[in-house]
Amino acid sequence: MNIRNFCIIAHIDHGKSTLADRLLQRTGAISERDMREQVLDGMDLERERGITIKASAVSVHYELEGQKYLLNFIDTPGHVDFHYEVSRALTACEGAILVVDATQGVEAQTVANAYMAIDANLEIIPVVNKVDLPSARPEEVALEIEHVLGINANECIFCSAKTGQGIDELLAAICKRLPGPKGDESAKTQALIFDSEYDDYRGVIVYFRLFNGRLKVGDKVRTMGTGRTYSITEMGKFMPKMVLQKEPFEAGEVGYMVAAIKTLDDVHIGDTLTLDLYPADAALEGYREPQRMVFCDFYPVGDTQFDALRDAIERLHLNDASFTFAPQNSDALGFGFRCGFLGLLHMDIVQERLERESNVQLVQTAPTVTYEILLHSADGTDRVVQITNPADLPDVAAVREIREPIVKVEIITPNDCIGDLMKLCEARRGIYKSQRYLSETRQILDYELPLAEIIYDFYDKLKSFTRGYGTMDYALLGFRADRLVKLDILVNGDRVDALSVIVHRDKAEYRGRALLKRLKEKIDRHLFEIPLQAAIGGKVIARETISAMRKNVTAKCYGGDVSRKRKLLEKQKEGKKRMKRVGTVDIPQEAFMAVLEPGE
Repeated sequence: MNIRNFCIIAHIDHGKSTLADRLLQRTGAISERDMREQVLDGMDLERERGITIKASAVSVHYELEGQKYLLNFIDTPGHVDFHYEVSRALTACEGAILVVDATQGVEAQTVANAYMAIDANLEIIPVVNKVDLPSARPEEVALEIEHVLGINANECIFCSAKTGQGIDELLAAICKRLPGPKGDESAKTQALIFDSEYDDYRGVIVYFRLFNGRLKVGDKVRTMGTGRTYSITEMGKFMPKMVLQKEPFEAGEVGYMVAAIKTLDDVHIGDTLTLDLYPADAALEGYREPQRMVFCDFYPVGDTQFDALRDAIERLHLNDASFTFAPQNSDALGFGFRCGFLGLLHMDIVQERLERESNVQLVQTAPTVTYEILLHSADGTDRVVQITNPADLPDVAAVREIREPIVKVEIITPNDCIGDLMKLCEARRGIYKSQRYLSETRQILDYELPLAEIIYDFYDKLKSFTRGYGTMDYALLGFRADRLVKLDILVNGDRVDALSVIVHRDKAEYRGRALLKRLKEKIDRHLFEIPLQAAIGGKVIARETISAMRKNVTAKCYGGDVSRKRKLLEKQKEGKKRMKRVGTVDIPQEAFMAVLEPGE
């Protein structure tokens, strides 16, 4: 049987999942009765938001000109936060379907994903989708693909995933233009683990692509990275639901296996499976560990206890090992967890899944990034440590320099928005690198920006300035030293670790004043006066005061000597002093997110 392994890649909302639906329909993998939109998107969140969060693998049979084909394909996410899912899918394939919206044209993630596919030496089939729309401009978009990516415009396939137009031509191109796997069935077994999930009854389900050799139920396999051995109890394919397969898997095939693996920590994505008795000489080239770009704290609030939050996070981690968590303690919020995420969308998804699936109430602190700290050592040698929480910054006397993460940002924008975007990047301490023409109406801007300056509202402002037509992609370049300081926030004289932030020295006073003004709006008035202060080290650089709620204690005095009123006011004054001494300030969720707003 002829095998074709490929993945579907594109910018977000260019129609990948809809195209996967049409391929499943056209090959008969799913009946009309079972058909629904976004078949491969299993989570309710994916359907509600209209995005793919996790890559989905599926195998279908297709016949062309009397030849039978087995098509294994992976529907990948389009958002920049989940580009690691795309890189994993590309490694397991020989080809890629690059989908471009006929109304939007080439966008930032289109370019990024295409270059990832080229670096992986994959054969690319460009597909111009949504040609049925009145505003579609397929020929122009095909020329954009040729201009930016160097792929011949004549190779583009025009189709509509919604109506099914061009799907037969695409399937024919997949069979004829994509290469088959080059694996050797007689060689030692090598299978790449490209994904996994946890099942309460069967344990870990491993998704694999067999590159060389054969695998069958009953084989004793070894993971070459960890050296652990397991016996395969079940094997099958996704068609698109899990279907058992009794015949042995041969080189080039994609499927899943169950082998009584108890936790996801026992399985490393990118590891190589081989036979325990006849192991391969070397492991396959795996994946780089996904890099967590954003960190924040989760603390239980309301009726939720710390143990309930811990159980919820551990349960979610079983099916999403891409985020990290570690216990954290805050004087203001108590016990919680410090979590690391791939990006802001990933953080938002994890928080919503925790609240929905485990019914927990939590408060989330403002997201931060990783910083490198160069420290003086007593023996004269310097050492570098990494921190993900500004509160963990060592004593200033021991710090030689603070380095922040720098990203290369590629922005695709209409020509008339260039000036506004350049001002935005300059305001965020960006360094201009280059400017290229994509077409007569659009350009590509390249900037180097601190990651901390773009993780919150940069994308929203980009969309606002470009009226929704601008897109961006970013990649981490490394760490760079700058004049950075730790800005502490004191509420009622107590330093609140969760509100600390690392900022540039030139912007510290401005950021401090703006932050205190927003905190004054977010924190409710109490029965006592609450001073808010911003400080660098021991020096207070800004202050705001939340005035106390006052009760007219003299209202009951209708007359008599003034000393009666004075006595009541003095009693109230003493009570407020005592309250200020022993009272606690309730800080709402919105206050922690106020740290992120630059106040521009």
